[in-house]
Amino acid sequence: MLNSHHQWFLIETEREYRKAMQRYEEVKYAKKGTKDHKEKLLLAKLISEYEEKKWEVPEVDPIQLIITRMEEFGYKPVDLARFYGDKGTISKVLRYKQPLSLNMIRIFSKELRIPADELIEEYALHP
Repeated sequence: MLNSHHQWFLIETEREYRKAMQRYEEVKYAKKGTKDHKEKLLLAKLISEYEEKKWEVPEVDPIQLIITRMEEFGYKPVDLARFYGDKGTISKVLRYKQPLSLNMIRIFSKELRIPADELIEEYALHP
């Protein structure tokens, strides 16, 4: 548990982001007017700014977007298979042999922090 007197600054790293998220979870139900409530408001703003800056979505097809996010997070196809549960399907999707399913879109949106509407865009499959 973080010290409740922690001094917050702009979030610049994934580690700082995780610490801020952890602390936010601890104070998210703080009563209005308390120090924890003020800290919660500050954390919400800092977290939001970091996410907007860090996870700007480039204009590419959904598969390229997934691949880019995988690189940013240091994920391999096997990591996506852990989220989704099927290595073969992940491989086919990443090679444009099979389209994304609705279930994949939901999972990848959450795990890779990609807006679902970016993942439902049409793209061409390769024979």
